[in-house]
Amino acid sequence: MGSGLHIIKIGGNVIDDDVQLQSFLEKFAALQGKKILVHGGGKIATRIAADLGIEAKLVDGRRITDKQMLDVTTMVYAGLTNKHVVSSLQKFGCDALGLCGADGNTIKAIKRPVREIDYGYVGDILVDSVNTLSIKKFLEAGFTPVFSAITHNGLGQLLNTNADTIASALAVSLAKIYETKLIYCFEKDGVLRNVDDPESVIKSIKADEFEKLKAEEVIYEGMIPKLENAFEALGKGVKNVYIGNALNLHKYQQGEFGTCLLSK
Repeated sequence: MGSGLHIIKIGGNVIDDDVQLQSFLEKFAALQGKKILVHGGGKIATRIAADLGIEAKLVDGRRITDKQMLDVTTMVYAGLTNKHVVSSLQKFGCDALGLCGADGNTIKAIKRPVREIDYGYVGDILVDSVNTLSIKKFLEAGFTPVFSAITHNGLGQLLNTNADTIASALAVSLAKIYETKLIYCFEKDGVLRNVDDPESVIKSIKADEFEKLKAEEVIYEGMIPKLENAFEALGKGVKNVYIGNALNLHKYQQGEFGTCLLSK
């Protein structure tokens, strides 16, 4: 087992607000040791699609990615947003390397099978889809990989893939090489017991407590898949998973950051 690795996913409104994004990136750059950043950019993609006269289609909060929307998400995630993040990290002294899953054959996926809903060009990541050796080369060379939410199928087809899922898959795969910690950053201070009370952060949640909180509808909607990804990662060798406010990342190494998820 090598040294430690942090995999941090940034999402929510922070990626869409440049003042908050710059504040977060400065804190991310200051985090010591090997690290990987994963980002989405859904609101920006929706806005640019609208500017181009392309309607964004969502079902239960999940984006339908037809051919036109795949072009937009590729341009926004792997281009505009990714390069903006990378150039900002260089400004803060972090030697970042912007990637999508096709670069270095780092993350392969399969097109999601059509069941009740046809999600279009959306990628699902399978076991062993992450090329750990390629990513290890980047990390050991001193680079900080910055992954956008675009993967490929190995046959020339790009796929739009959930950034939370990418972060979780990277963490599980790289946990075989490094002591890996996964951090989900967004605009709230953690998992809240009362969504209307920002002070009601739940400091830690065990797997059995998660099931109880779901049943009580304390945790619902978009937080459910995020936490399911997190607990799955914990069950597959990831050391710790945290969820908290991107602007509080500097508190992480003081042990005061967000909600810590525990396998048991």
